[in-house]
Amino acid sequence: MPSPQVLQPVLKMKVDELFLNWLSEPTTQTILKDYLGLIKSGQSIDLGLGDTKDKRSMTFNENNNVASKRSLTERSSAPLGAPSSPPSTHTLPSGSSGNARVVGPNGRALRRSVSTKKAQVKSEAPVPTALSESIPKFYFPRGRPKANLNIDGLIAKIEKIFSQFPNERATIEDMGKVAKACECPLYWKAPLFNSAGGDRTGFVSVHKFVAMWRKMLQTCHDDVSKFVHLLAKPGCNYLEQEDFIPFLQDVVNSHAGLAFLKEASDFHSRYITTVSHYTYHTKIYFEVSVDLARHNDQAISHKMIERIFSGTVTRDRRLRKDGRLSYADFVWFLISEEDKKTDTSIEYWFRCMDLDGDGVLSMYELEYFYEEQCVKLETMAIEPLPFEDCLCQMLDLVKPEVEGKITLRDLKQCKLSHIFYDTFFNIEKYLDHEQKDPFSVVREAETEGQEISDWEKYAAEEYDILVAEETTTDQYNDG
Repeated sequence: MPSPQVLQPVLKMKVDELFLNWLSEPTTQTILKDYLGLIKSGQSIDLGLGDTKDKRSMTFNENNNVASKRSLTERSSAPLGAPSSPPSTHTLPSGSSGNARVVGPNGRALRRSVSTKKAQVKSEAPVPTALSESIPKFYFPRGRPKANLNIDGLIAKIEKIFSQFPNERATIEDMGKVAKACECPLYWKAPLFNSAGGDRTGFVSVHKFVAMWRKMLQTCHDDVSKFVHLLAKPGCNYLEQEDFIPFLQDVVNSHAGLAFLKEASDFHSRYITTVSHYTYHTKIYFEVSVDLARHNDQAISHKMIERIFSGTVTRDRRLRKDGRLSYADFVWFLISEEDKKTDTSIEYWFRCMDLDGDGVLSMYELEYFYEEQCVKLETMAIEPLPFEDCLCQMLDLVKPEVEGKITLRDLKQCKLSHIFYDTFFNIEKYLDHEQKDPFSVVREAETEGQEISDWEKYAAEEYDILVAEETTTDQYNDG
């Protein structure tokens, strides 16, 4: 039972409502203003209940306001709804007695009467149900619980699988069957194995695994929350880049399509780093020395390369001073360059082009990058479009909210941001866009998301080139 002095939430809401109603009454407002005036003038005022002897008094100085006294006395006997006149500004002569007492209005009685009246009116209406009872739960950070989940039935299936293993212990090779019994994807086998302590002992007993999986079913109610729980460190509800390494290492070791990597163990870490970095951005310490100016046959402008190495979008200062990129920064650059349609890529290139970092691409900044494009076009015997005409085209393309100022939000809302960026710093892709049918570009924008991404296209093309080169080399060696 709650303490008598503590109001229940619903009752407290009602009391607060009645008090606000009383406080908003014109009569109450006038009385409070008069009291405040008396207090400021230093007068003495009695706050009592009718003729009771128990009165509390406040003593002030000699400047008594007779008009206020008369007004308060008359108002205390007037009906609640009677209008009141503002207090007079006349004061007593300085010789007036300083001990004169003002009989104030029956403020407390008035407050009770108003509150009682309001309470009687409000009590006729039904008390509304508490909000916490009428709004259903809508936030499920670990998935919405399933109503008819048969946990004991799922555990029985897992125990049946473990009974097939010696001493009811499963090794990492056996975890594919266990993952299937858990109704999980095949390549969750390593995270399942490690979460049950298999990485420390080399095997998982049925008792440890059942205890782990039962708790998982009781706390995680969808595949996403289960995956995060399996990979994350104990006590964490988020994933870091290194959390993916055991999972990806098992994929490299057991996936049939990656059999060619088994013999190249030195390449394992680079492959895992690339995949995990594509999935999750964090700092990676593998160093790479690469000449970005030669990327894609020198398609990227030197001004943009200088911006990349200036630290705008790179993380490792030590390598940047040496004119090198970390492997993480190179992967980030490559993904952003080959697929400029994603939000992350749009942010990457926006930071590069925003020279003063004010969050807006000004006309000066656009002209700064376009100048080098014009020089490249002239060396190719192609007459460049004047900057003013190019600017009009780009503004029509992006349609910024503020005229003459292009923001990151404008580019994210524009489905043709890749054309915008290529116009200013990638000469090869700019020429490709110029040779395309404008209507086909519009159709591509309308069907965005219905086909594979530009990054997937790039990866497939590079893979085909690699296979062709290896085939040619093998034929030459056999030959």
